[in-house]
Amino acid sequence: MKTDVLIAGSGCSGLYAALNLPKDKKTLIVTKSDVESSDSFLAQGGICVLKDEDDYESYFEDTMKAGHYENDKESVDIMIRSSREVIDDLTGYGVDFKKDEEGGFVYTREGGHSTQRILFHEDMTGREITSKLLDRVRELPNVSIYENTKLLDIYEKDNRCYGAVARFEDGHVESIEADFVMLATGGVGGLYKHSTNFKHLTGDALAIAVRHGIDLQNVDYVQIHPTTLYTDKEEERSFLISESVRGEGAKLYNADMERFVDELLPRDILTSKIKEQMDKDHTEHVWEDLRVIPEEEVKYHFPNIVRHCMEAGYDVTKECIPVVPAQHYFMGGIKVDHKSRTSMECLYAIGETACNGVHGKNRLASNSLLESLVFAKRAAKDIVEKYPALINDATREKSAELADGLDMEQYADQKAISKAYHKMVRERLGGFFIVAAADNTIETK
Repeated sequence: MKTDVLIAGSGCSGLYAALNLPKDKKTLIVTKSDVESSDSFLAQGGICVLKDEDDYESYFEDTMKAGHYENDKESVDIMIRSSREVIDDLTGYGVDFKKDEEGGFVYTREGGHSTQRILFHEDMTGREITSKLLDRVRELPNVSIYENTKLLDIYEKDNRCYGAVARFEDGHVESIEADFVMLATGGVGGLYKHSTNFKHLTGDALAIAVRHGIDLQNVDYVQIHPTTLYTDKEEERSFLISESVRGEGAKLYNADMERFVDELLPRDILTSKIKEQMDKDHTEHVWEDLRVIPEEEVKYHFPNIVRHCMEAGYDVTKECIPVVPAQHYFMGGIKVDHKSRTSMECLYAIGETACNGVHGKNRLASNSLLESLVFAKRAAKDIVEKYPALINDATREKSAELADGLDMEQYADQKAISKAYHKMVRERLGGFFIVAAADNTIETK
C-alpha cells in the first residue's frame, strides 16, 4: 500500500491534521478500533481559549502553575496564542459551543483556572468537536480511513522514516509506504487497572519509538483525574465526572458527609487530598454532591453525566454519587519540537502520544483538546513546507525497496507483539498501576 501521508489514530489531532494537509496529497488514516473509540470523543469539560489580551497573563500563569513550572514556555505561548484561530476553525467546521441569548460564547471554569475561559457543548465537548471533524474529513476525496487496523511498526533507514506496517481488519499484515508518518495513537490508560481511557489505548507508539531509538520525554508524568464514578467492576472503563461539575459548584464530602477540600484545586493536589481522605475514612471512594447546582442547570449542562449516573443507579438531583481518582491523561510521550517533529526525520507525533512540554508535570483542565489541535495543525503545515525539499522519486524508490525487504514473519504473532509492547511501555512508566501521589507520580496499591 502507498500513500503520501499516513496518520495512525483517528482522534481530534489526527483528524484535524488531515484537514490541514494539502488536498492533492493522498492521506491514509488507520485506527486501532472504530473511529469513535478515541478518548477525544470522551472529553467532557470543554476547550480553553484566550478570551482577550487581558486574559493572556493569567492563562499563561494558570497553565504554568498547574504544570509545576516545568512547562516548555514557548509551547505554552504557542498554544495560547493559537487558541482563537483553532476555535474559529472549529466553528467553521460546524462545532456548536454554548452561546448566550445575544449569540456570544458562554464560558465556564474548572479547577486550576483563575477565571472562566472554557468553551463547552453540554458535557460532551469532545464528542461535539471530534464528530464534526470526522464529518468534514469524510467529505475529503483524498482521505481514506481504515478502522480496526493496528499500527505494528514503522520502518526506517539512517534515522528517516519511510513508512509503517499495520495489521488490517481482516487480519492480514501489510507495509504502507508513506512520505510522512504521523503518530496520533493516544494515551496509555489501557495499561491501568482504573482509567477513564478506552482499554485498547496502550501506548503502542511509545513502544515503537523505544524499538527504533526515538527520543521520549517525561514518560513518568501521568495525570490522575480526581473524580470518576466509583464502580467495583474493574473491567469497566472509569466514567469521568467532569471538572466542570465542580466548576459549577459541586461539593466533595467524606464518609461523614462533611466537606473536606477546596474542589477547585489543581488535579494532582485534589487527587492527593481525596486519597488522604479515603485512607483516613478507610473507604474506596468519597462523595460528590451535584444537588447544590440548580436542577435545571445540571440537566441542561451535564445531560450525559445525569444519564450515566441514573443508569448506574444514582439520581444526581436527589443524592450524592461515589467518586474515586483514576488514571486519566498522559503528559509525557514521544519527544517533539514546536512543530511536532520527532527525533526521526519525516516522523511526527501529535495528541496525547506526543510530548511538547506544554503541560509540564500536570495538565491544566481543558488544555488537552486545545493542545492536540494546535500542534496537529503545526505538524500539517510543517509537512506542507517540507514536501518540495524532502520528497522525490529517489526517496519513494527507497521506501519501496525497504518495504520489499521487510521480514513480515516478525509480525505474525499478534499476542506476542502486544505483550512485548505493553512490557516496554510499563517499564518506562515505572511499572505502577493505580493511584496518584501529590507529586503526580504513580503509586502501587
